[in-house]
Amino acid sequence: MSWQTEIKDGKRFEFGANWASFLQNLTDEQIEASKNELKRWLECESLEGKTFLDIGNGSGIHSLAARLLGAKVHSFDYDTQSVECAKALKERYFKDDEQWHIEQGSVLDAQYMESLGKFDIVYSWGVLHHTGEMYKALEYATIPVVAQGGRLFVAIYNTQMTTPIWKKIKRLYVSSPRFCKYLMTLVYLGYFGVGLFAADVLRGRSPLARYSGERGMRFYYDVVDWIGGYPFETASPEEIFDFYKAKGFRLEKLKTVSGKMGCNEFLFVN
Repeated sequence: MSWQTEIKDGKRFEFGANWASFLQNLTDEQIEASKNELKRWLECESLEGKTFLDIGNGSGIHSLAARLLGAKVHSFDYDTQSVECAKALKERYFKDDEQWHIEQGSVLDAQYMESLGKFDIVYSWGVLHHTGEMYKALEYATIPVVAQGGRLFVAIYNTQMTTPIWKKIKRLYVSSPRFCKYLMTLVYLGYFGVGLFAADVLRGRSPLARYSGERGMRFYYDVVDWIGGYPFETASPEEIFDFYKAKGFRLEKLKTVSGKMGCNEFLFVN
């Protein structure tokens, strides 16, 4: 069965529903965390005069952070409710702003991607591996939209020995009734929560820093996104590096999860 058929049959995680719940309790601290993450990776204090493309905007918090830093922003998502999330944030913080455009679209639509033009910064964190055609998505997120000298900031799930198992778990989650999804969420909240809490304590780090939300996200919604995130593909850091090197992109920054679960993060320059 193809991934397109599975999506039509409902075998796809409702990312927008998860992020709509997340936005109900959005805080200024989370927005500030998202801004700081962009500033840290891009090594700047402002994005004034820059154009920013958010591929798969999700909750919209990172588009909001880029706009708050002064960028002209274009956000799009395949998921209808995710598009509405971004529009809700714009309505709250940048009502009637002409420097932030939001629409529904697909990174797998070559004609659509070509129509967007070029951007100084192209951002797609934890998105392209959920399209069902990851390498096509990785390709369409480059040449058509990254300006010469522009930057591409992507995060892709890391391949590990347990990847086939997690793929089955995710597919089971999206295929299950709501009550079963709720039970699975509780189980994995405990699984991840206890393990990560213990790891932080043993390493002398504050668990509160993790649970307060890196990138402005919340632990609970990240866990739901993880166990439900289907379609699901992965790649090693070397595979992503080689893929973009072949297209003329230079790796500027890299953060890996060293064989563990989670996303490897890459900042490439065109």
